[in-house]
Amino acid sequence: MQGLITGLRFDDNGLIPVIVQDVETKEVLMMAYMNSDAFSLTMQTGETWFWSRSRNELWNKGKTSGNTQRVVEIRLDCDADTLLVLVEPAGPACHTGERTCFYRGIG
Repeated sequence: MQGLITGLRFDDNGLIPVIVQDVETKEVLMMAYMNSDAFSLTMQTGETWFWSRSRNELWNKGKTSGNTQRVVEIRLDCDADTLLVLVEPAGPACHTGERTCFYRGIG
């Protein structure tokens, strides 16, 4: 795991964007950021952990809502600067209660 962490390209703030996708439906559920601690916790626990830029703290998806995400697979893009996390969701991904954070169309 350490080798993978050192291969990731975090930005100047120590963050890497993460796209979370339902492993079964392939629907994009959410986009968030991880720092190295969130990535390590995700790898260790098998559940998604992220870095909250607004609260400036780690957060475990579903800890308070119960809407957890069990990690099935993590993929790295070609530039090693974005992660795709395939999950089995237990409940909606969005804080609004919607299944996905991408429920609004434009135009």
